[in-house]
Amino acid sequence: GRKAKIKKAGGAEPDEFESQVAQELLNLEMTSTDLKASLRDLYITAAKEVDCGAGRKAIIIYVPFKLQKPFQKIQARLIRELEKKFSGRHVIIVAQRNILGKSYARSQKTVGLRPRSRTLTAVQDAILEDIVYPTEITGKRTRCKVDGRRILKVYLDGRDQANVEGRTDTYAAVYGKLTNKQVAFHFSS
Repeated sequence: GRKAKIKKAGGAEPDEFESQVAQELLNLEMTSTDLKASLRDLYITAAKEVDCGAGRKAIIIYVPFKLQKPFQKIQARLIRELEKKFSGRHVIIVAQRNILGKSYARSQKTVGLRPRSRTLTAVQDAILEDIVYPTEITGKRTRCKVDGRRILKVYLDGRDQANVEGRTDTYAAVYGKLTNKQVAFHFSS
């Protein structure tokens, strides 16, 4: 049932919103012929509603890192269906990743260096790729603003501009919520 669609870390109980998302996934598994087989073995680890400013909300769904590939195979269709159910709120799917702090390599128990894929920067880069998936990132520049704050300019594949133009504000808001970093999206020609 619904419990099988969400497995939170440490066996924690899902909150009301997460249960609602899990229920919608279950409903899709039951009713959608083209998603049924793919969804059967998939589950999420968390779901959050975030404020994107200007009265808009988005939904972030966390999936286990090892299930990210199978989720991505059906992501476009899944998001379309979920956005219908959640009255047009944008849905973003992000893999649950662990950041290993700088002390990792120095602790006695671990052997060898902290893997690059678990550093803060690598995880933030990966989150950005998750947020804009399946659109490809074609370039990045860091700009310093007058007040000393940094803003990351991210260039997305121009071929997807028509499809994702209406979503880049959400992407920026969600990335900001997850990383505390400011980002601005542009399309490469």
